[in-house]
Amino acid sequence: MAFQPCPVVTQPAAVSRCSPSPCRDWKTDLLDCSSDTTICACGLIIPCILACKVAVDYGECCCVPYLPGALVAMRTGLREQLRIKGCVCNDWCVFCFCCPCALCQLARELKSPC
Repeated sequence: MAFQPCPVVTQPAAVSRCSPSPCRDWKTDLLDCSSDTTICACGLIIPCILACKVAVDYGECCCVPYLPGALVAMRTGLREQLRIKGCVCNDWCVFCFCCPCALCQLARELKSPC
């Protein structure tokens, strides 16, 4: 009697050990400078330095903010990583119309404990 293999009729599925956390809001609002006046002052006076600090805190090279679109990509990446509500279009608009405030918000989010 010869061995007859059974055909596979279902695909194996990955087992998730933890359920994804629900989306949340940013810990501070875009214009919430009163929560950290040092970051706010740095963002308004020398935003290029704050952008480098945000990049380093995010785990990138300090020169990354000078690449076109990199700040939007970092904001989107952080938002996705921390499951913060929003969309890429909103990230782009925030950086186009209020770059210092967006930098400050990113810095505050990276500084705050999880």
